[in-house]
Amino acid sequence: MHVFITGAAGFVGQAVVQELLDNGHTITGLARSEKSAETLQEKGVKVIRGSIEDIECLKQAATEADGVIHLAFDHDFTKFAENAKIERDAIFSMAEALAGTNKPLVLTSGTMSLPMGQVGTEDTPAETSSAFGARTATEQEALNFSSKGVRISFVRLSPTTHGDGDKGFVSAMTQFARANGQSVYVSKGLNRWPAVHRFDAACLYRLALEKGVAGSRYHAIAEEAVPVKDIAEAIGQSLGLPTVSLDFEAASKHFAGFLVYPISSDNPASSKKTQEELGWKPSGPTILEDIKAGVYV
Repeated sequence: MHVFITGAAGFVGQAVVQELLDNGHTITGLARSEKSAETLQEKGVKVIRGSIEDIECLKQAATEADGVIHLAFDHDFTKFAENAKIERDAIFSMAEALAGTNKPLVLTSGTMSLPMGQVGTEDTPAETSSAFGARTATEQEALNFSSKGVRISFVRLSPTTHGDGDKGFVSAMTQFARANGQSVYVSKGLNRWPAVHRFDAACLYRLALEKGVAGSRYHAIAEEAVPVKDIAEAIGQSLGLPTVSLDFEAASKHFAGFLVYPISSDNPASSKKTQEELGWKPSGPTILEDIKAGVYV
């Protein structure tokens, strides 16, 4: 299968590229920079220079491919609503280009859009009223293309999709710990995150591409509920720094604003249905194993 991938040179994207190549697929990757283009070309990937704002480019690349995996998103949270709209336009343009073909279109969202404080499943509707609501609405609307001849599905990523090169929430927690001389969790730190290694996530994207069912949501979750306190303590140990509890207001100052919301969120989630339907068996290191191995220092 020849696959078009947006975000192909990103943290998860590079793992997906390698997973597809190792399993006999060929790839066209979208690259915004010359450095990203070179990274992909070294792997034998055909490169299209551009961004997900280049709508006509996306339509043509999607039409020429046997399937599409969409991973690109600008995680600048100061412009989250704007970036969510850019992504929505990109997704809808590719879905419209694939209408009537039954080609797979595998999209990306996250478990942080699910209701907090309960174990979210693949059948749990995302909340449009959440902090990530602007992106959540796209998930709900885009799945309607399953009735228009597109084999569309979503992979919901864990808040910590971890491994070498991670620049997500755990990396940010580590950077703030180093800068402030202490590793921090909020209140009792008993709120929980699901977690997955990026290579396991990459395998799930391939399986969703190859045999995913139209209109489905799949959960990239290897660990259902890791206490954030345990993550903070592992970071503190890896840096040789104390680990402390702060209330929400003090933690907000430590984390410089928005980051305190995901750090304090209780977001356990299950991938039981995903594993049963696609035969996905995550086997990579746990998040605590990665932290203790020095991945984040």
